[in-house]
Amino acid sequence: MVGLRRGASARAPRVSLKTVETNRVLIGDCIAEMAKLPAESVDLVFADPPYNLQLQGDLKRPDDSRVDAVDDAWDKFSSFSAYDDFTRAWLIACRRVMKRNATLWVIGSYHNIFRVGAMLQDVGFWILNDVVWRKSNPMPNFRGRRFTNAHETLIWAAREPGGKGYTFNYEALKAGNDDVQVRSDWTIALCTGEERLKHINGKKLHPTQKPEALLARVIVASSRPDDLVLDPFCGSGTTGAVAKRLGRRFIGIEREGAYAAAAQARIAAVATLPAPAIAPFMTAREAPRVPFAALIERGLILPGARLCDAKRKIEALVRADGAVALGEKVGSIHRIGALAQGLEACNGWAFWHVQTSTGLVSIDALRAEIRAQMRF
Repeated sequence: MVGLRRGASARAPRVSLKTVETNRVLIGDCIAEMAKLPAESVDLVFADPPYNLQLQGDLKRPDDSRVDAVDDAWDKFSSFSAYDDFTRAWLIACRRVMKRNATLWVIGSYHNIFRVGAMLQDVGFWILNDVVWRKSNPMPNFRGRRFTNAHETLIWAAREPGGKGYTFNYEALKAGNDDVQVRSDWTIALCTGEERLKHINGKKLHPTQKPEALLARVIVASSRPDDLVLDPFCGSGTTGAVAKRLGRRFIGIEREGAYAAAAQARIAAVATLPAPAIAPFMTAREAPRVPFAALIERGLILPGARLCDAKRKIEALVRADGAVALGEKVGSIHRIGALAQGLEACNGWAFWHVQTSTGLVSIDALRAEIRAQMRF
């Protein structure tokens, strides 16, 4: 499996859902609704399926008060075999609508994630990572018979072994993490406060609403603006709200009408961030080529100007044809930069600077100005 550490190319083929309205929630069974979607049309799936918690009776605190746990009908299955059959069916449905270079995230607890992981492999997915979501504010273990359950597990998987070109925005994540690789353990608080959707009576609308910070990291890591994100278990609409804010298109599926209505209202109220705030992180390899002569043609550097190193110890003359001259030697910014230092090679963009009205500026900074104009 080959991933793009720098993110998928902007030239990668795109498939759009012209026949399906996006940024909306479809009401119904996820397997049936996914069957209506075009094959190989989805760029990213985030799935938060029922955990099959198998709760036996009410969960009580030490003071005998009842804990508002997950006891809804949608989380109950007659057996592990029934849960496995359900899991296999929705995973196969997801795989059909995913593009060949798409990826899927699924989240779960110890109750179900191991069964889901095995099923992922059984139906043909290729596991890329498991990620531990460490909750900074977990619910305590009220009975005091086990460790505090302070994490959930996410599995990130590609559609199929041998697939190429899945999106992984490695450099963008690293830049936002103080230039350190992002690890597979994420410390993020549970959804609380104003972010939590509630009924009129003040009780939480959905028992397992995920924090937007968690979904933002998933979506930023593995998709690009205008990608189509699918959430087959939409719930309170966190995936859709974050996807829309980040400039992605979204389709959610939810069988419970109350959840679907709340999710749709939540998504409708979200505004997409300005384009510069969500523009894909452009690496040097992906950036459009800008020759040194382009700086001269656009008037950012004038013929006859002097280039110098950062310490102003070496100077070279800028020629009208885009070459630079050091004494009698004439060549590219790279060749002359290497010659000036007595080196075999040199990155002329980083080595050479030019004096401007605001001070000494690297010619690479001027190239960045041109590239920024080419992106919009």
